[in-house]
Amino acid sequence: MSTVELTKDNFDEIVSGNGFVLIDFWAEWCGPCKSFGPIFERSSEKHDDLVFAKVDTEAQPELAQAFQIQSIPTVMIVRDNIAVFAQPGALPEAALEDVIGQARNLDMDEVRASVAEAQQAEQAQQAEA
Repeated sequence: MSTVELTKDNFDEIVSGNGFVLIDFWAEWCGPCKSFGPIFERSSEKHDDLVFAKVDTEAQPELAQAFQIQSIPTVMIVRDNIAVFAQPGALPEAALEDVIGQARNLDMDEVRASVAEAQQAEQAQQAEA
């Protein structure tokens, strides 16, 4: 499967409409982004059950800002609308495959419970302040 270009207009539809999305935040002028691009593309061909998407940070600064992207390339994995992985830097192919495997093996019920617990703790702290 080829990669999908994410924009502020299609982001919610693509990310919310798919259970497992890998996102590559990149820019045309970025050397490490150019070397990582073919790795990301090859991985997309191996995992045709997943959505591989790219965000051009120059064309989509709002998305880069929303995700606090400060270094590119940054790879992010979103499962069930929860960002479960984000790391700046060009990953070697074996490392990308390992991260995909780890993300596939996550117990999302456990992740959702952990997120809810963190949100409750944050709300409790805000109520005390």
